[in-house]
Formats: sequence, structure tokens, C-alpha cells
Amino acid sequence: MSTHVPVSTYRLQLGPDFTFAEATAILEHLHHLGITDLYLSPVLAAAPGSTHGYDVVDHTRISPVLGGREGLETLAAHAHRLGLGVVVDVVPNHMAIPVPASCNPPLWDVLTHGRDSQFGHWFDIDRSTEEKVVLPFLGRPLADVLAAGELTVARLDEPEHGLDPQHPVLAYYDHRFPLRPGTEHLPLPDLLEQQHYRLAHWRSGQVNYRRFFDVDALIGLRMEDEDVFTGTHGLLLELIEAGTIDALRIDHPDGLADPTGYLHRLHRATGGIWTVVEKILAPHEQLPQHWPVAGTTGYDAAWRIEQVLIEPGGAQALRETMDAFAPAEFTTVCREAKRQVATTTLRAELDRITCLLDRICAGDVLLRDRATPGLRSAVVELLTAADRYRAYAPGPGHTEDSTGHTEDSLVQIVHAWSRQARRQLPSAQHPELELVTALVVGQPAGSPAAQDHPLRTELVIRFQQLCGAVMAKGIEDTAYYRWTQLTSLCEVGGAPERFAVEPEDLYRWAAHTQDHWPHTLTALSTHDAKRSEDVRARIGVLSQYPREWAALVHHLRTATAHERPAHLHGATENLLWQTLAGTWTAQGAPPADRFTDYLIKASREAKVWTGWTEPDQIGETALVDYARHLVDSEEVATTMAEWVTRTAGAVRAATLGARALQLMLPGVADTYQGTEVTTTSLVDPDNRRPVDHERIRRLLARLDAGEEPADLPAAKLQLSAALLRLRRRRPEVFVGPAAGFLSLATTSGAVVAFARTHDGEAQVVTLVTRRYRRLIEEGTDPDALVHLPAGQWRSVLTSATYPGGPHALAQLLESAPVEVLERVN
Repeated sequence: MSTHVPVSTYRLQLGPDFTFAEATAILEHLHHLGITDLYLSPVLAAAPGSTHGYDVVDHTRISPVLGGREGLETLAAHAHRLGLGVVVDVVPNHMAIPVPASCNPPLWDVLTHGRDSQFGHWFDIDRSTEEKVVLPFLGRPLADVLAAGELTVARLDEPEHGLDPQHPVLAYYDHRFPLRPGTEHLPLPDLLEQQHYRLAHWRSGQVNYRRFFDVDALIGLRMEDEDVFTGTHGLLLELIEAGTIDALRIDHPDGLADPTGYLHRLHRATGGIWTVVEKILAPHEQLPQHWPVAGTTGYDAAWRIEQVLIEPGGAQALRETMDAFAPAEFTTVCREAKRQVATTTLRAELDRITCLLDRICAGDVLLRDRATPGLRSAVVELLTAADRYRAYAPGPGHTEDSTGHTEDSLVQIVHAWSRQARRQLPSAQHPELELVTALVVGQPAGSPAAQDHPLRTELVIRFQQLCGAVMAKGIEDTAYYRWTQLTSLCEVGGAPERFAVEPEDLYRWAAHTQDHWPHTLTALSTHDAKRSEDVRARIGVLSQYPREWAALVHHLRTATAHERPAHLHGATENLLWQTLAGTWTAQGAPPADRFTDYLIKASREAKVWTGWTEPDQIGETALVDYARHLVDSEEVATTMAEWVTRTAGAVRAATLGARALQLMLPGVADTYQGTEVTTTSLVDPDNRRPVDHERIRRLLARLDAGEEPADLPAAKLQLSAALLRLRRRRPEVFVGPAAGFLSLATTSGAVVAFARTHDGEAQVVTLVTRRYRRLIEEGTDPDALVHLPAGQWRSVLTSATYPGGPHALAQLLESAPVEVLERVN
């Protein structure tokens, strides 16, 4: 088995328009850029029409749309010849319920044969209240569907979907559902009654399988079952054994019943290859120390890198601007959003937990008088108060949970949530809250003889799984679209409540990462990011010009008042203006369609005045019309061009500074496709648009030939290539066993300064400007110094040399807002 550790990765989003063949064609370019490893989105067969691959339908096949096994092996072989490793994204939590369902053979078998299916144990289906699998895919109530003749028994010749005329199916538009053998000749109502599934209206909220968050078309897998693990990982393990795949990225392990058990099983099965997990950590939370992984996928690095470049002095003025649009308190926004999500879009999961509690209480003579409404309310408020994706509470009889914490410490965490929840509940429901709190952490409650009942163990697991779903949907996909003080901070895994962090905070995190997770992934942009790193950098610069920004917005609101909708929601409008700041570049306005598509998605995610299930068509049309007017307006164009010019230096410093920090801090540095140059990408699917790799290749060739960067995209590419090549040239300094991290002494708070060491000796120094406006425009630190470690130092960017000792920052950062120095041996 390989023990390969990447030095840098390049994330490619595969799909019908970018297959293994297209990926193979750019390998030479990526190698020339300095990348050491290819990082692929999921490669297994996905649902028809999938653009991302996370909707897996067949674990026994490499996606034929991407090029099949042969295409993957060809890609890997070519990559390996260039010295590039291959990292593959793995999705253990769920599979797709595709259209048609026959494209998922295990699920099709379960729907055909019910509990008698050989795959009956694969899927996380709750049969406690209904034996059938409830499928909420009807466009209206079943009676209306039948009356309209929309459901038919059909014999179809669709070999591409695994269907043939000999086996009749139930057809509903593009949907296909199997028929229980021998029922095809029954009258339709009787036929439906005899199936192992029940079709339901999508608005009914009826679903009895665990979903990926609130996505009905993604059904949870019981990965805790070893047979399921073997059946879903066999092909990938075979490719690892063959040397085709070198490393893994694991998608959303928090959704699993037993993340720790899964990761240990995977570690044993792969021989311990480099593996990172998509684990979102709260600012105060640490990755479980005994997880057999290299680290996370980098969200914990991304928000710290961005926020160390934020001007903390801008917080109040930006808060005042937000409050002028829509006054809000961050904690209240988050609490209300989580409560709303828990009781609406995740209602089925909440019902499942409430039902478990009812059954536990009904089976215990000491708990039978507990009222269901009180239990339900207690769960809602406990979920609302949770401050992390997963508490990892131990089950009954366990003294240590899966993070390595003792039971007492975990009880303290959940009881802290309970104290917050207590303040939101009437005193009459406090006894139910105390009971629920005890049960979800596996503490004794009720009759001693009932303590080890399997339902209690199941409750512990289900509560943990629902915590993550409520955090993801409530915070990241709802509250972060409502909170608009500085929208660049509202990112997956972010911490907008912190606003800004100081260099010392970043140094402490970096030192801890170097000591405990030296091979974790660091990232700035991902396929799940709500804004690309460069959009966030442009928005982050508002913190340095908050009063000027407020004046600009006031001016443009006045100038476009005749076009502005009368009932435009305040938070939506503030988001609109900041998005304009993040996407308006020296080349002009963002494309109108991309801008308006984003605003509609953001507004629906916020769930305030419009939404996915009940869209406000009149309001949305008015918003789109106004947004299109803004990008077409000469007055707006003139004003925004002036803004771009005024903030160009600060934007350059933030853009290049973030990139330099990410590439030089501890960890394996990831580049999301196309972000080696600047981008204006917004939330998916916008951030999955095709990348013009050939244009980037040609630009890099000109830069390598001596051409000076003509703009910020070129400057970022030149910086990226220089630092990626440095990492590849000096891997021992960045990912080697003797690599280290050392913060450097400076006399200014306007710079981030640190060294990467080898065997305790500084080898690479990084200097990054922060608070650009203070440092350059206002000249607040004219005599600022940084102390370079002993030795001779050569700039990786300009080839200038410097001796060790104190140096003026103004001299070191004279030509660019960042400097990276390599020790001359």
C-alpha cells in the first residue's frame, strides 16, 4: 500500500463536460504549475444527469459518463508518469434515489422485494411506524395523481436504465418504480397497496428513510454494517491496491451512525493511506485526536486566513450599515434559523426522534407520563442550542466517546446546550428537557432495568446525526444568507461572529496544526463554497473602507430609487450590494444572469420573503429586474469603477495575501480548479462552471518567459506557481517529518510573519500585508520592522537577497504586498 503524502493538490470537478479525458489533457499544465497531486470529485457511477457525482447509484462501476474504469486508469497512469498522485472523493453517507430509480440496483432490489431483498440492510429506513419505504416524489396528492391518470403500468424498453419490456414497471412521468412480482395485473389502487413502497406527495413531509440533510433524492446508508462497507468500497479498495488511487477525501462523515468506526475500518482496509475528512469544526472545537486521518478538508484554515486580513476597526460601521437595512443580532438570527429548519425542512427527522422518545417512555413505567409535545419541544430547543455539528455523546455503558473525550466532558457539553434551551422553554417543560438531555447522552433515566434498551442507543445516534443536519441547513444554508454585516465571513465552516482575528490567533492555530495535524488539507475555495476566495477578498476589503462603502451604497440607492422595488427586503438588498462589490472587477460588472441567479438562490435559502417550496414570483421578478438595471446602469458602472480603482491596492493585498498564507501555512495546500488566477465565482452551480485551462496555461508560459503580470489574475498566477513550485522543490519543509512552524517577531500589527522550519531551522519566511489602508495609505507604521532568522535569504518572487536580522517592512514589501523568502544554503 502507498504511504504517499501530497504536498499540494488541485481539485477538479468532474462531470459530463469535464471527463477523465479532459482531466488527462491538462496534467502537463498542472505539473508545470507545481501541483503534486490530482484531487478528483467522486468517480463512481452517479445518477443520470449528475453534474457533481455525490449522488452515487452504483458502487461497482466507475462512472461511464466520465470515461469508466479505463478512463480513470489512463488518467492515473499518465498522472503517475508525471509524478502526480491521485486523490479521490468518497461518499459513504448516502446514495441517490435517481430518476429512474432502476439506475440504483441495490435500491431497486429493495423496492422490489422489501425485507427479502439481499440489500435490505443497506439503507437507513425506519420501519417502526410503517413497513413500506415512503417515497415523496409525487407532484400532488396520490388521489389527484390517480384521477389524472398520471400513474401507469408500462412495459418499457430502456436498456440504458436497466429496463426491458419483460418486466413491467410503474411509470410516473420520468420516474420508474418496480412492481412486486405477481402484482402487475391488479387494479391500480390494489397494485399500489401491494408494493413494498408508498408514493407520497412531496409537500406532505412524509419520508421514513434518513436523508442527506433535507434532500429527498439522497437516501442514507447503514455504513456501520460491515457488509455495507464491503459492498460500497470494494471497487475503490481494489483500485487502491492496484496503485491507481493514492489517497482519499471522505465526504460528510458526521452523517454516519458511527464515524469513528467507519474511519478505523477504512484505515485498516486501505493500509493507512493519506485520508482527509470533510469535518466542519466550530472555532472552539478540535478534530478528534484518535481519528486515523490526516486532518480535515480545510474549512478551519480558510476562515482564519480570511479573517486575519480583515480590518477589525470596520466592524461597527458595517454593523450600522446592516442595521439600516435590517437590524439583527447574530445569535438570534442563528437560533431562529435553526429552530425553523428543525421544525420544517427536517421535520421528518425530528418526528423520528420524537417517536423514539415516545416509545422509550411508553416502555418504561417511570416515564409513561411524559407528554409528547414537551419531549418534541425539548429536542427542538436542544438542537437549536447545539454549537457544533456533532456532540459525539457516548451510548449507555460507555465511558469514552468516539472523539476520545471522557463521558463527563461530553455530558458537560450537552448540558451546556440544555441550560441554553431551558431559557427558551416554559418551566412546565423543564422536566421533559432534563429527561431528553439525559437520554441523548446515554445517562441513566427512568427504570434501571431499561437503561440498556436498544431504543436508547438508537436515540443517541439519531440525535447526533440530526445535530449536523440542523447546523448545516440552519446556519450555513439559512442564517448565513440572513446575516449581512460582512457577507464574505458567512462561509461554510466560517465564524462571522469573530469578524476578525489577530496574527497571534493564526499563529496559535498554525502551531497546533503543525504539532497535531501536519498533513491536513488547507483550502480557500471549494466546490461547496458560497463565494470564491477572490470574491471574499473583495468583500472583505469593505472592512477597511466601511464609511466610504456606506456612502457609495447610499448614493447608488438614491440614484436608482426609481427602479428599486418598493418592498425589497433589507437583508436581501444589503447582500445584493456586497455581492456587487465582490464581483465587480476592473473588467466591469458581473454577468447579469449569474448575478441574478445567485440573488434568487440566496433569497430562497434565507427563507424570509421567498423560498424553494413557496417562491414569491412577484418579489423575485422585481429583484431580478432591479439587479439587471444595476449591472446595465451607466451611473452604477461609473461609481463602481471608481470604487474598484480606489480599493485596488487593498484588494490586491487581500487576494495575494490570502493565497500566500494558504500555500505557506502548515498542511497540504489545495487549489480549487481555476483559482490559481482570480475568479468571481459564487455559490454552486456557479462555482462549477468550466475553467479555461488553456488560457491559464498560455498566461503561465508568458509569465515564465519573463512577461510582467499585467493585472491581478496574472499576479496571482505568478505567485501561485512560484509558491507551489517551492513546495514541490522543498517538500521536507512543508510536509516532511522534521517540518515545523515558527512565528516571527515584528513591531507592527499590519503584517503576518512566520517561518517554515526543518529540523528546527528556519528555511522559508512568509510576510503578508494586512490592514493595507492603514499601512500604505495612512502610513501608520513607517518604521515597522521584522526580524529575519539568521542566514542569507533570497526572495522567491524577485530574487532579491537579504541577510538575517531586523529589516524595515517598507523595504521588504516595497514591490508587492507579500514576500516569501527562501534560505540560501
